[in-house]
Amino acid sequence: MPESTLKVAVAVTIDDANADRIRELEPRVELLRDSSLTRPWRWTGDWEGDPDWERTPEQQAAFEAMLDGADAIFGVPDVSPPALARAVRANPDLRWVHTTAAGGGGQVRAAELTEEELERVTVTTSAGMHATTLAEWAVFGVLAGAKGLRQLEADQASRTWGDGRRIMRHVSEMTVLVVGLGGIGKVVAERFAALGATVWGTTRSGEPVEHVDRLVPIDELAEAAGQVDAIVATLPGTAHTTGLIGADVLGGVRDDTIFVNVGRGTVVDEDALLDALDAGRVGFAALDVTAVEPLPSESRLWEHPSVLLSPHTAALSVQEPRRIAELFAANATRLLDGEPLQNVMSTKEFY
Repeated sequence: MPESTLKVAVAVTIDDANADRIRELEPRVELLRDSSLTRPWRWTGDWEGDPDWERTPEQQAAFEAMLDGADAIFGVPDVSPPALARAVRANPDLRWVHTTAAGGGGQVRAAELTEEELERVTVTTSAGMHATTLAEWAVFGVLAGAKGLRQLEADQASRTWGDGRRIMRHVSEMTVLVVGLGGIGKVVAERFAALGATVWGTTRSGEPVEHVDRLVPIDELAEAAGQVDAIVATLPGTAHTTGLIGADVLGGVRDDTIFVNVGRGTVVDEDALLDALDAGRVGFAALDVTAVEPLPSESRLWEHPSVLLSPHTAALSVQEPRRIAELFAANATRLLDGEPLQNVMSTKEFY
């Protein structure tokens, strides 16, 4: 039977327009929201909020009381695993937590919830809400490598016109291997196919994926990587993906292979990547993510002439809060109507 109301505690800052959007799309949602109790945004969609902001003891008590009286929580409280664990254990009526991060499963895993708690509280993520922006960055990364962005920057800085016309690579003549054909990978494949590239993609299921010309079983990744012009990693960070792209994969790629990572930094063995860059097997690497973030100042990735870095910002856009609000509202409707939720986190893989 459909339910009449759903009390949702807003555990992270959300702007007024998107709070109203949730209420508009699902009027049965009662938002428990007090912007004075959540960390203020430093920019649009800053779910973590200002790290220097702190609650008074009275505010902390009010914040926890709000969480403890809810049926559902929007956002991991303070983006903190211990705070999430406290909220789950203090509120036996809590049924659902939605993470504003696509990879929010890492926070849930770190909360060390019991099997009973994970069974009682369904966790959904914002996976897919960032797919288009990440896919654009993946295209940007491959184009930057194909067109020699770093050399162009260096020549411009030194006012060097050059002795001749520089040959550039064409994406339409390249084979691009997408490692991970989830929500992000499928959009990446679509974008490269639209540019005329031949697209390969790794798979565990073997199910056909639109815009993918060849499916590569994951255990054949190293072999396939040696036959392509560019590799784009979109995988989440799990126990199974840690270090997946390492020496066995990068040791056999063709010279001047372009590598882009818009998934998680832990998927890549950075020492193996640097070895491949130094040897010229990887001619260019565009990295939105690194294994340790912020990237330590002593990392050679900072200064490598064939590396382009962005500080895990490729997913950010002014549209993100609206997309997440609409996903949350749609899932609230499903919960209230007794239908399965979208983007349910795996309690085994935590993504």
